[in-house]
Amino acid sequence: MSFSTFVLGADLRTTILTSAADTDGRHDFTDNVNAAGSRTALHVHTRYDERFWIVEGSLTVWAGPETVTLRPGDYFAIPMHVPHALQAGPEGVRALQISSPAGFAELIARAGTPAELATPDTPVDVELFTRIAVEMGDVILGPPGAVPADLTDGVAG
Repeated sequence: MSFSTFVLGADLRTTILTSAADTDGRHDFTDNVNAAGSRTALHVHTRYDERFWIVEGSLTVWAGPETVTLRPGDYFAIPMHVPHALQAGPEGVRALQISSPAGFAELIARAGTPAELATPDTPVDVELFTRIAVEMGDVILGPPGAVPADLTDGVAG
């Protein structure tokens, strides 16, 4: 098995360790490195759960009513249908992630740039990422910086 590494701009570098093809779609397993302070949009997954185990750095997670800051050795699970957002700590974060059933690795492989083709200036193709995320059942609820507490009628205000 060979690993594939993709980047989404300067904020995320993901190595796919196990894909849906390896597990009959049951799960995927990725090694993610997020740049210091990088944030995700507020979103929800309708087709897969996410589980994170922190290797280095820290990660703040807003998931439903919970807000936690995870450090090396910490684990956190986000069930599908739970609005959430993530922010890497000031030192960045390296986290192992399992999605079940598989989903996240496919999103990254389809929307990211292969690491060997990327430069430090390679931008994220936001339109492509959003289109693929929607195809995969993800719903963007608000921009980076929005958290679940900002939701009114399912959309961040």
